[in-house]
Amino acid sequence: MLVPRNIILRYLKGFCLSFVLLFRNPNVLFKSLDFLKFGKKVFTLRLLYDAVSYLDLKNFDIIKCHFGPNGVFAARLSELGIIRGKLVTMFHGYDIRRGMESSGKIYKELFNKGDCFLAISDFSYRSLIDFGADAGKIKVHPVGIDLDNFSFRWNGSKVDTSKIIILTVARLVEEKGLKYGIEALSILLKSKPDLKLEYRIIGDGPLRGQLEELVGELGLCNIVSFLGSMNRKEVAEHLNNAHIFLLPSVAEILPVSLIEAQAAGLPAVATSIGSVGEIISDGKTGFIVPAREPYAVAEKLLYLIEHKELWPEMGRLARRHIESKYDINKLNDRLVNIYQEILTK
Repeated sequence: MLVPRNIILRYLKGFCLSFVLLFRNPNVLFKSLDFLKFGKKVFTLRLLYDAVSYLDLKNFDIIKCHFGPNGVFAARLSELGIIRGKLVTMFHGYDIRRGMESSGKIYKELFNKGDCFLAISDFSYRSLIDFGADAGKIKVHPVGIDLDNFSFRWNGSKVDTSKIIILTVARLVEEKGLKYGIEALSILLKSKPDLKLEYRIIGDGPLRGQLEELVGELGLCNIVSFLGSMNRKEVAEHLNNAHIFLLPSVAEILPVSLIEAQAAGLPAVATSIGSVGEIISDGKTGFIVPAREPYAVAEKLLYLIEHKELWPEMGRLARRHIESKYDINKLNDRLVNIYQEILTK
């Protein structure tokens, strides 16, 4: 329910909503006005408005929230007595970064009330511990992919390498570090001008204009292609036609595009941030380089280009790793077991 910005309207409407709660569930009304428990939040009337908005929710066995802030909201509804059930919160990416900014303080209420916290990587697990979550309530449970959607790149048929296709799948935002990937291509071609390359970027976002401008300044208009947003099937087709995957991010938690690329068997060059090291086995399925260092990216790209004979074996190892750790069917079965375990407590 929308809370009026005007303080007078907010309190007038809140006064009316109080009567609704008084007749329907007075206990929830008194809890929403409990200053000792909720402090200054009471005076914003946000709790009161939320209580009325979600008053008709039923009881559940499991309440699963994606992203920490949604978990905080569910914990608050639980404190108000509006919802009942085991509270499970899955942390993904931006919520971990928000936690870092506040040293985890924004999740204190959730950590007290929640029954289980799902970390999508070892990096996220360590972050939740640092934030103050109970280690006994944390389960490492990655996001997964449907492997049937990604055919293996090196299936025995002859692969055309007359032009090397480097592929990135990412939103065109600052955290993806696309400018460093583009600069790496420029560095690579300056050192090896005879190389026949194409750098394809799938995705869209607010930095597209700036990145296109950079491509023009570096004289890469015939090398770099911005393909825009694509659906899953189209992405899979491009993965099957590419030779090397590049992800030059400066901020990540668990990049799904990298998981998909490794599932397709593409050797990858990615940066040493977040959980990238849990996806790529450095030197075996690809290479991990420092973030914001295009020269390091260029060096590893050149190594892969000059050692094409390594691609199939690197791809097989990559596919095997993704099958063992990120298969959505296996992960769904494991999630059911986690739920069953929670319900017995």
